[in-house]
Amino acid sequence: MSNLTGFVKRLRDIMRNDAGINGDAQRIEQIAWMLFLKVYDAKEQDWAFDEEGYASIIPEPCRWANWAHDDKSGSALTGDPLLNFANNTLFPVLKGNDVKDSNGKVLVEGIKVDANTPIKKAIVRTTFADANQYMKDGVLLRQVLNVIDELDLSDYEESHAFGEIYETILKELQSAGSAGEFYTPRAVTDFMARMIRPQIGEQMADFACGTGGFLISWLKELQKQVKSTSDAIKYGNSIYGIEKKQFPYMLCITNLLLHGLDVPRVYHDNALVRDVLDYTEADQFDVVLMNPPYGGSEKADVKNHFPDDLASSETADLFMAVIMYRLKEGGRAAVILPDGFLFGTDNAKVNLKKKLLSEFNLHTIVRLPGSVFSPYTSITTNILFFDRTGPTRETWYYRLDMPEGYKHFSKTKPMKLEHFAQVAEWWNDRREIIEDGFDKAKKFPVEQLAGELGYNLDQCGYRRGRRHPAGHQGNGPAFRYLPLQRPRRPEREHHQLRRARDPHPHGHLGPVPEREVPAPQQGSGPVHPQGPSVQP
Repeated sequence: MSNLTGFVKRLRDIMRNDAGINGDAQRIEQIAWMLFLKVYDAKEQDWAFDEEGYASIIPEPCRWANWAHDDKSGSALTGDPLLNFANNTLFPVLKGNDVKDSNGKVLVEGIKVDANTPIKKAIVRTTFADANQYMKDGVLLRQVLNVIDELDLSDYEESHAFGEIYETILKELQSAGSAGEFYTPRAVTDFMARMIRPQIGEQMADFACGTGGFLISWLKELQKQVKSTSDAIKYGNSIYGIEKKQFPYMLCITNLLLHGLDVPRVYHDNALVRDVLDYTEADQFDVVLMNPPYGGSEKADVKNHFPDDLASSETADLFMAVIMYRLKEGGRAAVILPDGFLFGTDNAKVNLKKKLLSEFNLHTIVRLPGSVFSPYTSITTNILFFDRTGPTRETWYYRLDMPEGYKHFSKTKPMKLEHFAQVAEWWNDRREIIEDGFDKAKKFPVEQLAGELGYNLDQCGYRRGRRHPAGHQGNGPAFRYLPLQRPRRPEREHHQLRRARDPHPHGHLGPVPEREVPAPQQGSGPVHPQGPSVQP
């Protein structure tokens, strides 16, 4: 393919003309299932070369080369015949349904999967379980297929380059705002994987893996240590993922196949629907890396899978409980959580924090800038690093400020791995840091966190209001949200000029009252974009 950089744009330009595609979310989903089949076809060619007698789980009429590939002979499906095949044969078969004629005779058998089906085959049916074919113009569908078919994934350089292009598709998913899914910036996943220091033989899990960002970052770090065939086998078996939503799951599987993982242990499931007390050592992992969904709420039947004292209605809280029960003795974890978890005072959050400090070693909290996920959400987040080596004795905080020259991160100015350079340097030579009279890095003994601060982990935060007066003692956060003077608006100045000329405009018999500026309320959700502007 001569122009990989224009790949996404070419597809988008064609699909804009199709009446069946409504918005970016559907456009990306349409591209995703076709890309999966193209990538899977390339992997099957490799497997057939390596495995004598390899048989595809996909019936011959539905294999990419037999319906999507155009050999330029003029016989390629297009128009209504192509559309009919995609809607009435391809999708039913890949979802596991037989295609029959009017007399009930089976024309093409649907994919059959059971407990003995190898993972690399079973993922086809799982991937298409809830997939959709949106296009209504068979000619345009042919054009899209031809662009995708130009990819030469047998060529190492092109395959590697396309792996990078695939990242742009995942970012497009985020910008499409698909069902609240947020793409975790690669800089963040790479930093967390690097700080967790993967080792050959370890197994890492992400129980809400989305498009597979943490899995890929883990593999990239671990690959540096692969020196033998035995190492390569352990490398291939080192990840475990669960994703509840169909579309991110499809993207994740494709992502892993593109990165050379032939047997991706990633399951289309909900990690919250099993009783946490039922987990045994066999269900535990050496490492957990994840950014759990937050801001959502779960039904009562989901909460029933957790002990009463940990049964929260907040999704992130429940995932924290799962992590604690599924982390091995001696294991390590790095988890992204919102500010609301740090300062939350409801019973479940407090009990989770008690459990975290008493049964785990919460050694580091890195506070992230508020715009890490901008412009898609303003929720301020943190990375909690902890291990299961004993109770917490002390917790270090490091506030990662915006890099010089940045007011905020954006699509055009995203966060980069180099922006973590200062915290990475500090990591191995820890010291307390004060900037402009505020704590940037500080060590808190567990007695202070659990006692004086009442399990309020919201320390070394960003200056969103006036600081507590000197000598303040209490359980509040390091920086209180206090009302600040709002800059005068031009219309207020105009109004005051009118008052100078006429003390009682419009018949008003007293001074014009100043409008109160309420203090922002702390909570687990994002600050409303129309809320008052609060500056240091």
